[in-house]
Amino acid sequence: MGEMTTADIVLVEDDPGHALLIEKNLRRAGLANKIILLRDGREAMDFLFPAVVAVDASPVLVLLDLNLPVLDGYEVLKRLKHDVRTSRIPVVILTTTDNPQEVARCYGLGCNVYVTKPVDYAQFSETINKLGMFLSIFRVPGAGGHHG
Repeated sequence: MGEMTTADIVLVEDDPGHALLIEKNLRRAGLANKIILLRDGREAMDFLFPAVVAVDASPVLVLLDLNLPVLDGYEVLKRLKHDVRTSRIPVVILTTTDNPQEVARCYGLGCNVYVTKPVDYAQFSETINKLGMFLSIFRVPGAGGHHG
């Protein structure tokens, strides 16, 4: 059986409570991936760009909140998707907003999946659990292969 490379999950979330809940429920769903927590958009940019520019950077999946200090999620998404070095990184928007215009805007900027964080604690946990199951079968482009 061929070993799949598991992607590091970069969680960009400024609410410590949400971050804890997200991590707990991803683990509960059986996700063993390394989770790197970043608190704002600037941290995300500073982490992702040097990491990706490295020749054999491991595949990464970004879980991105929209309402972030310093640099908001829209700006992070836009920069990731408009740079050839990072455009293939899968980005899952994870936010409290379910406004159709916001959803459309994120897909327009290139997000791969849009997930709304429910306000209710039990629903929040359930949603993240389902997301974890989805991410456990989600495949990301491997690094170091042929770019065509």
